[in-house]
Amino acid sequence: MARRRRQRRRPPTALDGAGEAPASEPERGGALAEAASDKSEKQTPKTKRSSPAPARFAALDLGTNNCRLLIASPRPNGFRVFDAFSRIVRLGEGVSGSGALSEAAMARTMDALKICAEKIEKRAVTRQRCIATQACRAASNGVEFLERVHEETGLRLEIITPAEEARLSVAGCVELFDRDAAAGLIFDIGGGSTEISWVRPREKLNGANAGATEVVAWTSMPIGVVNLSERFGGREMSNDAYQKVVNAVRKEVAAFGDPGGLKEVFEKGDAHFLGTSGTVTSIAGVHLGLPRYRREAVDGLWLSERDVRLVTDRLREMSYEARADEPCIGVERADLVVCGCAILDALLLEWPASRVRVADRGLREGMLVGLARAHKRERERMRRRRRR
Repeated sequence: MARRRRQRRRPPTALDGAGEAPASEPERGGALAEAASDKSEKQTPKTKRSSPAPARFAALDLGTNNCRLLIASPRPNGFRVFDAFSRIVRLGEGVSGSGALSEAAMARTMDALKICAEKIEKRAVTRQRCIATQACRAASNGVEFLERVHEETGLRLEIITPAEEARLSVAGCVELFDRDAAAGLIFDIGGGSTEISWVRPREKLNGANAGATEVVAWTSMPIGVVNLSERFGGREMSNDAYQKVVNAVRKEVAAFGDPGGLKEVFEKGDAHFLGTSGTVTSIAGVHLGLPRYRREAVDGLWLSERDVRLVTDRLREMSYEARADEPCIGVERADLVVCGCAILDALLLEWPASRVRVADRGLREGMLVGLARAHKRERERMRRRRRR
């Protein structure tokens, strides 16, 4: 008797295949239940119940610098990624000076969004969320541009508040927070803004909320790698110029004071940083000396404060051309990464920490978590209706 070939299944990880390269197609099908038969009695075949189509979510993040898309399905232990897209579009280029999105920037972004729309349609997405951040928040024509996007691509992008941006950043990477630490600072260095959240393990009440993390305070600075590089220059930067950037950013950070009352915890060395941005992943890739960027090597990596300082000093001293030749930076980030290093330097000076954990996850993953929860709530409501 011929033996049925068993289908190999790869167990999903927390975010399986979440690199920028598209993931492989999902496993299909499975053994169909065979209807019982009896030779002595003719039976009317039962109508097969068609199983519902698998949920497939799309999370699109249109930032000041990047346009990123992630398409995934929920799994018991996380998500299975089916497709991913990332392109540097520099939508916010020049906004700090002119106050408006330029025609060239909008054209670059529209091209990328059309690709995203095609992928969403091709992958039969069942639920999606598309957001725009600081560039569209700050630009006088941001809303008008997103109306054009809807007309030309069918995508509806919402301009989210800084509070929502900070919340999504935390939701996307908080799984990497060390819950043995007394506190943490989660930062997301973007193109036009930087979100900072102070977190700590939630107190356990009668065993409840075990392993949970609470956000004690958050803030957002309208400072990012694009507007800093336009203000101070990013291609070539002397040590004096770099220190001016660090001091300017630190002054902004210090102005927030101690909103969560955790400063003493940081000064005692009982807290750590958790970073989600192109800056921190680039620093990690350079630190590891990767010949090409690999998400699995970077996501979750621990760096010491000394590791961070060595890489930032090295990048600052490099020429623009040398940074462009770095496999984990490239020409598109070569004029931005030093300003990102300055933001991280300023954060470490104001909020001392000996450890920095790297997260190659953030807003898109935060959106996927929200979409999965909404999907689960909807399924539960449908079950309750059927029971009635």
